[in-house]
Amino acid sequence: MLNVGIAGFGFMGRTHYRCWKMLKDIEVVAVCDADPNAMKAEKETGGNIDQSSDVVDLKSTKMYTDFEKMLAHPSVDAVSITLPTYLHADYSIKALSAGVHVLCEKPMALNIKDCRRMIEQAERSGKILQIGQCVRFWPEYAKVKEIIDSRQYGEVAAATFRRLGAVPAWCRDNWFADEKRSGGMALDLHIHDTDFIQYLFGMPKAVCSFGTKGHGGGLIHIVTQYLYDDSKVVTAEGSWAMSPSFGFEMSFNIVLEGATIVYDLTRRPAFRVCPAAGQAFTPEVRAGDGWSLEIAHFAKAVKKEEVKQVTTPVQSMNSVKIVEAEKKSAETKRKIVIE
Repeated sequence: MLNVGIAGFGFMGRTHYRCWKMLKDIEVVAVCDADPNAMKAEKETGGNIDQSSDVVDLKSTKMYTDFEKMLAHPSVDAVSITLPTYLHADYSIKALSAGVHVLCEKPMALNIKDCRRMIEQAERSGKILQIGQCVRFWPEYAKVKEIIDSRQYGEVAAATFRRLGAVPAWCRDNWFADEKRSGGMALDLHIHDTDFIQYLFGMPKAVCSFGTKGHGGGLIHIVTQYLYDDSKVVTAEGSWAMSPSFGFEMSFNIVLEGATIVYDLTRRPAFRVCPAAGQAFTPEVRAGDGWSLEIAHFAKAVKKEEVKQVTTPVQSMNSVKIVEAEKKSAETKRKIVIE
């Protein structure tokens, strides 16, 4: 039996709770939130992808408002860190120091320095640190990675990724809108696609970004070209500038020598492979979503079961590094080489 604690019980905390409860031989034994009212409501809606049917039953779960007291719970083996981004580093380090495995939500931290601190503590403790790069596990995204790696349709000529929505309105005290706490749109939202591009193609040599700022001075829309040594064109667009009635779009169009692969959450069918010869079709993908699959992966790793390496803390740190370069490029209107 693996005993789990959850730190932070907003939308993502409840999402992790749902995913943990789906697994066998797992018990959510503790939940911690500084706001005691956060744990009273049975249901809380929010997020870009609807999970409004989720119901939370915490009758058999120990409640805490003090994280260190939760870490002292004698049976906590692992913890989900689902707190605002500015707390990721310190709380992950506290858990690792207490001998607890950590699954920390993305982005890893606000800056590279904090990412390194987390990695160093994981190495000292010998405990697992996994960052919640859920898009790497998202069934359609995982399938397109598999197809590209197989080379069955040749090499990638061009790839475009989009993640568009309004400013998140479901968080307590509007912390998403505060760049000092969330890192802003580029680090919180757009990093999903930045990280997936790194997963597909490795670290870019440089980035060239253009952005639009909101009334508060932070980036609300960004478009980036990721530059590699070969001729492929890779672009990602992220936004918190869309009107609320727009909803949410996450999509990609990937052009290979022998096929075009498309995904758009707003379309039906959402996922299609369109070969140069033959009819378009929708491949079979794994059941579940990125959150449930990443948590199942983490649970297996903690239990020392054999798992394929999908993400590493260093890769998650490098995604923060790329986004930092993107923000600098958008600010200076120059190409930024990634050292």
